[in-house]
Amino acid sequence: MVNRVIATDEALHFIETMKNRHGAIIFYQSDGCCDGSVPMCYREGDFLLGDSDFLLGTIGDVPFYMHESQYEYWKHTQLIIDVAKGSGPTFSLDSIEDQHFIIRSHVFTEEEYGELEKGM
Repeated sequence: MVNRVIATDEALHFIETMKNRHGAIIFYQSDGCCDGSVPMCYREGDFLLGDSDFLLGTIGDVPFYMHESQYEYWKHTQLIIDVAKGSGPTFSLDSIEDQHFIIRSHVFTEEEYGELEKGM
């Protein structure tokens, strides 16, 4: 099965750390407004989702949301959530940590994209 969003083992470990510190969390794919195109991590309920936001998938049992306009840029790409050293973006929970979430990507093959389209 092909997923639109996945996470590295390092990211999954960091997700567990963040859940232990902050409780239930969500991810939202930033569109570059303030901190660039990075996955933003929020406590569940601290970020209000709108009618144009949708669930892209889950990683580490954490929902990952994206605005539909941003999806148009990413729809042919699998998002791979990873971590890097240093503090994260200002408004994200990882802003005070010694590592932060980042996006890596993989452009779907025609076969993978076809599988995704069948499942939608």
